[in-house]
Amino acid sequence: MIDPKKEKLNQLIDYIMKNCLWQFHSRAWDRERQNEGILSKTKQLLCDEPVKTDTPDDKCYWVDAVCLADAFKSKYSWLSEMKKDEIALLMQEVKDRMDLLTVKGSLNLELTDPRY
Repeated sequence: MIDPKKEKLNQLIDYIMKNCLWQFHSRAWDRERQNEGILSKTKQLLCDEPVKTDTPDDKCYWVDAVCLADAFKSKYSWLSEMKKDEIALLMQEVKDRMDLLTVKGSLNLELTDPRY
């Protein structure tokens, strides 16, 4: 039997991997920055926290985060049953897994090529 917590994590990761183009930046530092910016703002939106949109980067990440949070809410009704601290923890796990999948565990050598 699959752990329900892991199943939720896997559903969110699966959605991102199949529907979000922002995960495909060509440099590791871009991917890390993108994961942090979008997923932290998505967490803030899902937890009804204030979201900083002071810089152009913040605004760009916020737009993607709004789309992602809306998709998560409409596709995964179980999110509405979770407490805010549970959502925050789940979103940190999503970020950690995305970092592993798209940066640290990626076999794409272009990510670390200093000439690229």
